Amino acid sequence: MDKQFVQLGLAVVAAALSLCAHAGDLPDRALTPGAINLDVTQDNIHSTVCVKGWTKTVRPPAFYTNRLKKSQIREYGYGDSSPRDFEEDHLIPLSVGGHPTDPRNLWPQPRNSEWNADRKDDLEFALYKGLCHGEVTLEEARRAFASNWIAAYRRYGALLQRYRHGQAD
Repeated sequence: MDKQFVQLGLAVVAAALSLCAHAGDLPDRALTPGAINLDVTQDNIHSTVCVKGWTKTVRPPAFYTNRLKKSQIREYGYGDSSPRDFEEDHLIPLSVGGHPTDPRNLWPQPRNSEWNADRKDDLEFALYKGLCHGEVTLEEARRAFASNWIAAYRRYGALLQRYRHGQAD
């Protein structure tokens, strides 16, 4: 009986912690479900995403992402419509084989919240390094972002500590 009570208590605490994120901290899954770059596979990561400078070869131009950001801010119905308060971010990062231009993989991520673009960037770098060092698979890294990057941030604490404050290519 005590074990069940403890498990129930842990479940309640976990649920409460997951509610700490603001509505804009995660993308609307109907608008931004994520999309992958089919040219990146587990077999070719060391000739694609793990090559220094590779993401620069696929990153979309700023004129494309700036235009998309303005349109998506309206679609998302954010009260704040100032583009400078958002980063047009790849839900599944380029560094783990996210699609570079598919609007389903891009969203206007608020800059001014606890779970902002900077925190997601830390996770992006940690999972990129983990992928390239064989600590996570391509599928695991992609799923971490597509499902709930905030939960993944908590789950991959050891990788975050090891690779904190780097910058994915």
